[in-house]
Amino acid sequence: MRGGGDAMRIREATRKYENWLGRCAPLIRHDLELKHRAMSADPFRFLRATFYRWAQVWRDVCLDEARAPIVLAVGDLHVENFGTWRDMEGRLVWGINDFDEVCPMPYTIDLVRLAASAHLAIKADHLTIGLQDACDSILSGYQEGLDRGGAPVVLGEHHHWLRELATSKFRDPVAYWQKMDALPTYRSKVPKSAVRALQKLLPEKDLRFRVAHRIAGLGSLGRQRFMALADWRGARIAREAKALAPSAYTLAWNGGPTEKIQCETVLRKAVRSPDPFVHRQGRWIVRRLAPDCCRVELSALPQERDESRLLLEMGHETANVHLGSRRAARRILPDLKARKAGWLQEASCRMVKGLLEDWNDWKTGV
Repeated sequence: MRGGGDAMRIREATRKYENWLGRCAPLIRHDLELKHRAMSADPFRFLRATFYRWAQVWRDVCLDEARAPIVLAVGDLHVENFGTWRDMEGRLVWGINDFDEVCPMPYTIDLVRLAASAHLAIKADHLTIGLQDACDSILSGYQEGLDRGGAPVVLGEHHHWLRELATSKFRDPVAYWQKMDALPTYRSKVPKSAVRALQKLLPEKDLRFRVAHRIAGLGSLGRQRFMALADWRGARIAREAKALAPSAYTLAWNGGPTEKIQCETVLRKAVRSPDPFVHRQGRWIVRRLAPDCCRVELSALPQERDESRLLLEMGHETANVHLGSRRAARRILPDLKARKAGWLQEASCRMVKGLLEDWNDWKTGV
């Protein structure tokens, strides 16, 4: 993904990022090696693993889009960064699942990255919708969300179709807990701060739990991630603590970790019905994990689905997050309406072209 005057190749960019990240938070070398192998597997996984590269070339490849109004944006947004959780009323809610890379960015970065991920999913036959229709759906949902002032996606009396998608047979509780129980116990010393963060989120003081090492995600793979597994009142429960670090966007454009970690700000201010079990505890983000409180992968969705409608909801949820920024709709809508037809497809294609170049370089060791 080489843009403008930046001649840095993907392996050099990866070393630079991981060296910087290692100064921000301890890294697990074995998990980084797993990440590197996953990056070779296919372009979609490469996209998910390399937001640092996307951030580095963004302004060169998408110069006009990079001049758009600034909001607290997700950054590492893609079609598999969506999932479900239970709000304080026990209702099932759907929305963006991961905010590791949040920081002030042009609102367009989330739309272009979401469209680019749809592009790659289409190329890999994970989605059957056409690219232009995908981009139109994302933009329609996004603009509608801004116009309305946002709305949490609660899967109760509304959004029946999305509830059926999100609660498919692939999220069976028996299989889910079997998978969690199979995770190896973490044998090395767990940081005391992580233990305290996990304990604080458990339902009872002094509840005994086993700490397991969980390998999950791709963008954050390599950071410390600990899971507490316990039996409580007749069933299994799980809590996870994941190490936080500044957004890779700050490395690309501010020269280092100068921006504060802002995931908690987005969780508090976005137009969502929040998960009461997601908290920041020092350098950790902690949350509850369960079959209905996790990310939804495309492979877990039923074959019969309305992909246009799904992408429209993804655009709407992106607006929900951006509306957490001050006067977001008032600043974004005029800019959005002034953009020429087809801008999102064109910008995402430019980014995908560069990404595929980087992926081929990565595979061949260039």
